[in-house]
Amino acid sequence: MKKIKIDQIRNIGIMAHIDAGKTTVTERILYYTGRSHKIGEVHDGEATMDWMTDEQERGITITSAVTTCQWNKNQIQIIDTPGHVDFTIEVERSLRVLDGAIGVFCAVGGVQPQSETVWRQADKYKVPRIAFINKLDRIGANFFGTVDAIKEKLGASPVAIQLPVGSEENFSGVIDLIKMEMIVWNDDSLGAEFETDPIPSDMMDEAETWRDAMIEALSDVDEEIMEAYLAEEPVTNEQIIAALRKGTIDLSIVPVLCGTALKNKGIQPLLDAIGNFLPSPVDIPSAAGTHPRTGEELTFQQKDGEPLSALVFKVSMIEGRKLSFARIYSGKLIAGSEVFNPTLNKKEKLSRILLMHANRKERVTEAGAGAIVGIVGLKDTSTGDTLCNADNQVMLERIDTYEPVISIAVEPKTHADQDKLDTVLTKFTAEDPTLKVRVDEDTGQTILSGMGELHLEIIISRMQREFNTDVNVGNPQVVYRESVSKASTATVTFDREMAGITHFANLTVELAPRDLGAGNDFISNVSEETLPANLQAAVKKGVMDAMDSGTLLGYPVVDVMATLSGAETREGQSTELAFSVGASMAMREALASGAPYLLEPVMAVEVFVPDDFMGEVIGDLNARGGKIEAIEPDGGIQKIISAVPLSRMFGYSTTLRSATQGRGNFTMKFSHFDRSAEK
Repeated sequence: MKKIKIDQIRNIGIMAHIDAGKTTVTERILYYTGRSHKIGEVHDGEATMDWMTDEQERGITITSAVTTCQWNKNQIQIIDTPGHVDFTIEVERSLRVLDGAIGVFCAVGGVQPQSETVWRQADKYKVPRIAFINKLDRIGANFFGTVDAIKEKLGASPVAIQLPVGSEENFSGVIDLIKMEMIVWNDDSLGAEFETDPIPSDMMDEAETWRDAMIEALSDVDEEIMEAYLAEEPVTNEQIIAALRKGTIDLSIVPVLCGTALKNKGIQPLLDAIGNFLPSPVDIPSAAGTHPRTGEELTFQQKDGEPLSALVFKVSMIEGRKLSFARIYSGKLIAGSEVFNPTLNKKEKLSRILLMHANRKERVTEAGAGAIVGIVGLKDTSTGDTLCNADNQVMLERIDTYEPVISIAVEPKTHADQDKLDTVLTKFTAEDPTLKVRVDEDTGQTILSGMGELHLEIIISRMQREFNTDVNVGNPQVVYRESVSKASTATVTFDREMAGITHFANLTVELAPRDLGAGNDFISNVSEETLPANLQAAVKKGVMDAMDSGTLLGYPVVDVMATLSGAETREGQSTELAFSVGASMAMREALASGAPYLLEPVMAVEVFVPDDFMGEVIGDLNARGGKIEAIEPDGGIQKIISAVPLSRMFGYSTTLRSATQGRGNFTMKFSHFDRSAEK
């Protein structure tokens, strides 16, 4: 394989709202760069990058796929990321290792909810971006409205470097505002061939106006252009390209291109823009890390000769084998060598290094700085771990994950499925940091928690397809608690012969309610002269054991005070067993006559919504029995803080997205138990 200079590498991601055309854009890039010889269409289930069965059936991207292609002198390494909010972690961990990104926007939908989310994620990692306004052939397409929306909704500084020629069904090409020429594609060649023509006379004034606007915007980022602009002197194309590159890399501007990927128009200029404007690894700051033991800050230059530093940003189980994806920031990875994982403080062996093309692989013997590769052989390394040399240790910043917001309960359908379930779930959680698995101690159910109902639906589908494991699925059972609302007293005499031995106990237990959240307690008002210490301990054990299961529905009892107020013994017959069992019987009687009631788990819920949807969201929370505790502005949106019964929160993720056009999100965690309004 021909050696590529690091300044010729472009590590880019393609990101957008679902159905904006990311995967279609990627398929055209692969076709025009010669990486694939057939255009795969999403709607036919044949897209190269959507290789999973669930992706092909649903026509959406679920997992980020990596590929490499060549355009002119540059090697472009592309990650096609999902657009659905349930798979946000795929975007997050991809952006963490990318140097640049293309934001794809639908010319009809404009800046859609998930576009905002991924744009904020790119802001977080300071990733330079160019924008591609897609679907200009669709009815309702509005190029200029989308440019305005990028400015208003995303807080970006878009700079149009192209204009569409025609719109909707009349869209025929683009005007290049740098070279001031029109580009028209040949439909017979599937867009592979195109020609340049003079700008039509009826569009010349508009083109000159937008070129002036482009140069004016660039004068803010380039002194040479500012001087020429103020002196009303001509600006060369080379100056414009250099200024666009500078402004893109320092995040002050976003070049905007346009086209229609489905109709094969606009992709080649987009490829040129990737090389011209997006950074190579050497154009951005080197990855900073710390020494795992001393905490000393370390920075290695992005060169092959530097000490090794690589970040594992994704783990996949492909055909039952663990495949780790890594971005190499400095140094080299060599197949068959050992690397050190400072997170685990252990060495791992690299069996194979692979260049990835979606789910197809090409083996290589080594990979250097700037490369994104697949690795086979890392047994224990997981997402966010650093790979380095044992004698030059460094730990790179880990990847943020998200807490799951929705849960389901699963149980195996057969004994054979039971044996496989734990293994399958272990593989899924290694692959997906946002998937959490736990066993509920109270119900024994296996609970899966994820980012949304589609996320969990895909997991269940993959269990069956990839691992032949069938499960029954249902909502997790809500675990209630029991308490009493009034004081009660119970006296019990236990007098039985067991195995030839008589056991006797007589005792009185008083039960009283405590404040919510106060917990359970036991005290004895009987002296040790009346009841020896060992028998008092037996009484306490019997009382506390009885609190494990209430008399109403068998849930644990909370927030009660039990008092031993009287006891009577019989010489030679009063045993620890008698007083323990007798105390448990007395507690059962006292609980039954203490007007027991149910307590339900209440969740602390924080909902983040734009102002326009506040009324509907608050109304829905109230309908669920929630109590609104506060409303706070939080970065241009409103944060609604509330307490809502857990039993009313199932399905809330989907309801919130429907009510807010996908722009709302929420966090939820356990707060306290409170008296149930339902039972």
